[in-house]
Amino acid sequence: MSAVRVERLVLHQRSRSLEVGFDTGEVFHLPCEYLRVNSPSAEVQGHHPSQRVLVAGKREVNIVGIDPVGQYGVLLRFDDGHDTGIFSWETLYRLGREQAEAWPRYLAELEARGLER
Repeated sequence: MSAVRVERLVLHQRSRSLEVGFDTGEVFHLPCEYLRVNSPSAEVQGHHPSQRVLVAGKREVNIVGIDPVGQYGVLLRFDDGHDTGIFSWETLYRLGREQAEAWPRYLAELEARGLER
């Protein structure tokens, strides 16, 4: 994938979503819960795919801060205290593109483990 750049980043706290517009013309509305449970942090992703943690109980989570990181991404600070993991533009783009497939998989995984959003 060639490098993508964010041209628009708007936090909609009331609806708990982050609007991300890219230089490709694509715009994604990413729920804060979706971003939180897919945080690129080692706390969530581990250091190997086998170490990935299934994060539950984040239905009401919101973003309380967005800190730029160079020219390539942002650090999202969530109201549950999670504030590690840099969301690069490529990560946000991938999450937007994969949301329709990834979200149902996440919900099925929660259900299979008897966990709640």
